Amino acid sequence: MSDYSFTVDVDVRFQDLDTMGHVNNAVYATYFEQARVAYFEEVLDVPLHEVESVLANLEIDFRRPVEMVGEVTVGVRVTELGTTSIPMEYEVRADGEIAATGETVQVAVDSETGSSRPIPEAWREQIRDFEGL
Repeated sequence: MSDYSFTVDVDVRFQDLDTMGHVNNAVYATYFEQARVAYFEEVLDVPLHEVESVLANLEIDFRRPVEMVGEVTVGVRVTELGTTSIPMEYEVRADGEIAATGETVQVAVDSETGSSRPIPEAWREQIRDFEGL
């Protein structure tokens, strides 16, 4: 997980499991979201309600099932910045093994119009500094 600039440990809850005792596929999107929220709050240093962005794309590749292991570690990183978009990459590990990888694209929006807008320069600088872009 050393390739990921930011990691967060997420508890695997009983309600996350499907009938086979594996973490349900839809729950991985929630794990990504929890990591993304923590990333924005720490790196941008703003409360979540001030991060005006929407999820425009979500992709998940499943590598192996995760069972009731206590917690998973989710790595998240930004490797580039668009004009209005922030592509993010994720890796979920359980017991040290990769369970899933994925990508999302967040788009900065104007809260009044709902239209996309350029990423605020302060965000851009903070992400670049944190990621070494």
